[in-house]
Amino acid sequence: MIYTAIDTFYLTDDQLRDSPSRKDGIDEHTETTLRIYGCDLVQESGILLRLPQAVMATGQVLFHRFYCKRSFTRFSVKRVAASCVWLASKLEESPRKAKHVLIVFHRMECRRENLLIEHLDVFSKKYSELKHDLIRMERHLLKEMGFICHVEHPHKFISNYLATLGAPPELRQEAWNLANDSLRTTLCVRFKSEVVACGVVYAAARRFQVPLPENPPWWLVFDADQSGIEEVCRVLAHLYTLPKAEYIPVYKDNDAFTSKNKTPETPVQVHKENLPNGSSKDAITPTTGATSQDDSSKKDALLKLPLGKLKEANKNDDDAKMVPAEDLKEDSLPKPITERSREREREKERERSKARDRDSKGRESDRDSRGKDSDRDRDREKELEREREKIKDRSHRSKDKGSGHSEKSRHHSSRDRSEYHSSHSREKDRHRHHPYS
Repeated sequence: MIYTAIDTFYLTDDQLRDSPSRKDGIDEHTETTLRIYGCDLVQESGILLRLPQAVMATGQVLFHRFYCKRSFTRFSVKRVAASCVWLASKLEESPRKAKHVLIVFHRMECRRENLLIEHLDVFSKKYSELKHDLIRMERHLLKEMGFICHVEHPHKFISNYLATLGAPPELRQEAWNLANDSLRTTLCVRFKSEVVACGVVYAAARRFQVPLPENPPWWLVFDADQSGIEEVCRVLAHLYTLPKAEYIPVYKDNDAFTSKNKTPETPVQVHKENLPNGSSKDAITPTTGATSQDDSSKKDALLKLPLGKLKEANKNDDDAKMVPAEDLKEDSLPKPITERSREREREKERERSKARDRDSKGRESDRDSRGKDSDRDRDREKELEREREKIKDRSHRSKDKGSGHSEKSRHHSSRDRSEYHSSHSREKDRHRHHPYS
């Protein structure tokens, strides 16, 4: 028959001293440093992911419980911390996507280890490996804990204890801070939550010099003992004396969240390289790193190729120190950066001149077409003027003809009238002389 209880994962001091990490050769200081480092990762990632404090507290407790059964040399601190945050967000009903968790841990690693901050591509091979490893690590966590992941925190007891003791309100915040710091130590796997809550209340009261009832002792009401309270205070005092935890690489394989571990930008110095003709060229190379040495060696090799040929031909001349620049071919030496830039500028000027010629030709063609159009218009105007003159001439001629006919008709009419009058007068005369007729 299997019995399952809530919050039954507690170990003794002897079991903690005989942990799997100690069996693999890790000393106490290294194990403590790695535990604090992993809890710092959980706390900082929870803040960046905007998770409640309960999620971060649950993740830290899961982290300590896992490394009580597994060694730091076989499981990476960074990967386990990321899996603890992801699993705790589900347990506390504040889930976050695996993509967001991986991006946050990638960013924290770049900032903590002074690496160049680079973007984690979600479609890259590195991201797919990190995601599969996150899911695999979550299965390891659930398997080692027997799928019993319930955690009882001391925070929920602090408010009740202080309200019962009638402590001032400023004592509550200090007790909460101490409870959060206690999660970086192994107190969560050594004592129950009630004992840890009494210990942080006692430490906060001593710091603010607030008297608590001692007759009878107040911790007996809350099912705690004096030895447990003193051990909690001692562990917290030792925690505050330790420096900031740094990562110690004890894991065998690569556990980085970044694809390339690049060093930050190094200071750059300018040194001069002597060319064969006696001139100097300023070369900018970094002072540290293997890449800078390789680049400088390549440049020296390129410059020494033509010199080596000449030295082989003149081996017997020991006094010859410098090779004349006239014997060197221009093609053998690498062109300096200035000549390349000048050639590029010349090519650009040629392209610009070609474009200007094209524009000028286009403008001339436009002008020619416009001139032709203007000549055509002038010819049309001249033709119109000629036609108008012809029409005027025709009209003048027609007028002249009409005036000639009218004069002739007038002349004929006057003749007819005179002849009529003359004939009429003759007949009258005839009638006068011949009355009988």
